[in-house]
Amino acid sequence: MQSTQLMRLARRTAAALTVSLLAVPAVQADDSWTAKWSNGHKIESADKAFKLKFGGRIQADYTFASVDNDLADQGDGFEFRRARLFFSGTIYERVEFKAQYDFAGGDADFKDVWIGLKNDWGSVRFGHFKEYFSLEELTSSKYLAFLERSLPVEAFSPSRNSGIGVHGNSGDRLNWGAGAFYDADGFGVSTGEDNMNYTGRVAFRPLFEDEGETMIHLGFAASIQDRDGSVRYRARPESHFANRFVDTGSFAGDGATLLGAEFAGVFGPLWFAAEYMQTDVDAPGVGDPTFSGYYAQAGYYLTGEHRRYKSSAGAFDRQKPSDSLSKDGGSGAWEVAVRFSSLDLSDAGIQGGEQTDITVGLNWYVNPATRMMINYVMADVEDKGDADFILWRWQVDF
Repeated sequence: MQSTQLMRLARRTAAALTVSLLAVPAVQADDSWTAKWSNGHKIESADKAFKLKFGGRIQADYTFASVDNDLADQGDGFEFRRARLFFSGTIYERVEFKAQYDFAGGDADFKDVWIGLKNDWGSVRFGHFKEYFSLEELTSSKYLAFLERSLPVEAFSPSRNSGIGVHGNSGDRLNWGAGAFYDADGFGVSTGEDNMNYTGRVAFRPLFEDEGETMIHLGFAASIQDRDGSVRYRARPESHFANRFVDTGSFAGDGATLLGAEFAGVFGPLWFAAEYMQTDVDAPGVGDPTFSGYYAQAGYYLTGEHRRYKSSAGAFDRQKPSDSLSKDGGSGAWEVAVRFSSLDLSDAGIQGGEQTDITVGLNWYVNPATRMMINYVMADVEDKGDADFILWRWQVDF
């Protein structure tokens, strides 16, 4: 798809959302439909057979960096980390869809663009969406405790690709998903039949009480990945504006087997989460290397809330302050968090580097749709040097 076509698509998407917004009062006048704000614009029919939702998110980030010269000096800067619009819904009860585009990079990259068929046991989904892998990856960027995902998640998690997936859940205790995906670019176009992932995940909650205020989560995922002869792993130091300090470079390989284990819990205002990932690469020319990484993170709500969890997705959800800031006062919700993450991309004939990060965060949830985040990231790259980052984000999603 050419750039002019993408810009035309972006304009049409924005226009459609604008028309929908302007149409809300007319819909409200019809008793057979209701329109409301519930952390997003929602319209639904009286029998709930038709549901429509539209909105987006803006994440404005400032970065202040101090980096050793051996790691390639990195300046301060500003960026719109994400600037997205979406339209989603259910039609005739059984068909669901979502079309979401991100304009932050200067074009209209596909994010979630899919069509699904709902059943009593779950859903079948076709299109471009996240593969079923990693608690932190499957938690929306709107609800992360830190500005960026951890080192191993960036390096290994397959994130969004194009394919078919099947997923479902059993009450609050179990959810699962599996699918086959083409390795795709930012517009959902696959890079060939030799680049495919077969990915599945199961998440189980042996403890789930008071709508998740007390909860333990266990998750396991695997991805068998076929490649057309080239493999590469790399990661930024949990600062999107930074350079990549560890990188295997491209090397000959036919694929990999990726495994992941998850452990998380919520106990009132205290929460924690940890993941371990390992990928065994089929690359006999360099000794079939094995790369791995892990993170452990925890947080505490100073204002008494608990981190919310969506059992149907097996991932963390939107935070709702007990006392949102408004014209009548209110303090919002305040959270402190800390994370340690490690990534090892050196094994056999590949020396991609080893890195550890410590991130400390302060989050202010102004209301359920608005928050401010501050992170201090300390990155240490073995035998190369250190880097420090202060990150500041203002976010609104609607």
